[in-house]
Amino acid sequence: MSLPHATSGDLINIAPLGDKFEGQVSHAFLKTEHVELMRLVLPAGKSMPDHWVEGEVTLQCLEGAFELEAHGKRQTVRAGEMVYLGPKVPHALHARENTSVLMTVLLNQRNSTQP
Repeated sequence: MSLPHATSGDLINIAPLGDKFEGQVSHAFLKTEHVELMRLVLPAGKSMPDHWVEGEVTLQCLEGAFELEAHGKRQTVRAGEMVYLGPKVPHALHARENTSVLMTVLLNQRNSTQP
């Protein structure tokens, strides 16, 4: 069963999952023509293989820590930290511990800037 997407004015709970982490899965909170907002749930040791997306991306670590491989380097992103990736930047994630990440993707940017 998929979770419903938020609509304008809805509160979205992005609090750390803490002791409710087990059994949780990644899901989209919101998707519109121009933005997608997701919580990525990565149990310790799990990886998201190298990939890229069309739009600009932010990855905000809500809890835990993950290794991010992008731009030819590896860096650790910890709870309370966020990283920005430009469009089509290849990247991979590897959870060092149980981790949840708030991912924002800007969609259809070319269409939004054309008259």
